[in-house]
Amino acid sequence: MSNKINQVGGFLTDISFFAAERKLMPEIDALFQKRFRVLQAIATFSPIGRRALGEQLQMTERDIRNETTVLSEQQLILIQKKGMICTPKGYEVIEQLYELYRELSGIVAMEQQLTNIFGIARVIIVPGDAEQDETVKQQLGKVAAQVLQQIAPAKAKIAVTGGSSVASMKEYLSDVLVLSDANFIAARGGMGDEMTFQANTIVSKFSKRCGATYRTLFLPEHLSEQAYEAMKDEPIIREMITLYEQVDIVIHGIGAAQEMALRRKSSQQEQQILEEKGAVAEAFGYYFNADGDIVHHLRTIGIQRHQVNKAQHVLAIAAGRNKAAAIQAYFKNAAPQTILITDEQTASTILKN
Repeated sequence: MSNKINQVGGFLTDISFFAAERKLMPEIDALFQKRFRVLQAIATFSPIGRRALGEQLQMTERDIRNETTVLSEQQLILIQKKGMICTPKGYEVIEQLYELYRELSGIVAMEQQLTNIFGIARVIIVPGDAEQDETVKQQLGKVAAQVLQQIAPAKAKIAVTGGSSVASMKEYLSDVLVLSDANFIAARGGMGDEMTFQANTIVSKFSKRCGATYRTLFLPEHLSEQAYEAMKDEPIIREMITLYEQVDIVIHGIGAAQEMALRRKSSQQEQQILEEKGAVAEAFGYYFNADGDIVHHLRTIGIQRHQVNKAQHVLAIAAGRNKAAAIQAYFKNAAPQTILITDEQTASTILKN
């Protein structure tokens, strides 16, 4: 934080007012961060009751009552029968203090460290712990949607994989001009029985939010060699492969290897092979060991790694301490034009390792 030189009682000081205040009251940082989190959570989930807010933030009912009383007195929130809501003044304060919050908590410094370590375009860290705080998961989606609006060119072709992290963007997309003429493309076929987080479902929802177009790929993600050879020359498949060659932006998640194998209902033999080869991460059907080497690749019709590497921008969304090792492994050899969006706890775990 830059210091200012002020004339105080005839003496020059190079300590900013806020820095001086922190020296007098060292507890102010922790209080500020706690109160900011409460206000941000109310803004994200309003209307919300005190009990639900406490569960979201893993805070006691007493703490929630104390903090919301102060926020209400400052006219930053309204306490209503249906729950607490953020006021326009509250939203303004969040906007004004967001960067200060990130700096005080050390997030800005962590972003620069990880950007340098991974050798990628940028790392964006959302405050908090996505595994413990539902508001953090929502913030991941919100930040990713904002970044997409910033980087998308006109008539963008945007390839999208499945996963809950990627799906969290939906609520924050809108029909802004730059996305209304986009084409969202499913980057892979179906995976398992869960439809909600499959690429086909996500591109459909994204396009509806943006008033854009979309393309789906209704094929099993994992194909036998015979099925793969039979399908790859079909006109619709060749058309999808051509689209993958032309994508401007790729949006994807990163999975822990064994977790992804279970979701794909891989056989015990396949899971054992992954374990023997030291697979820790998965993305685009590729499995990576801790050194970032590809140790296994699914035979699949979907976007391939060389096509990802050709995209103008790659947006990766991944968070959770259980994914820290997977993120580290994947970014040993990731496309340098990648922007990673993760949470504070995951980033901290990676840096400790």
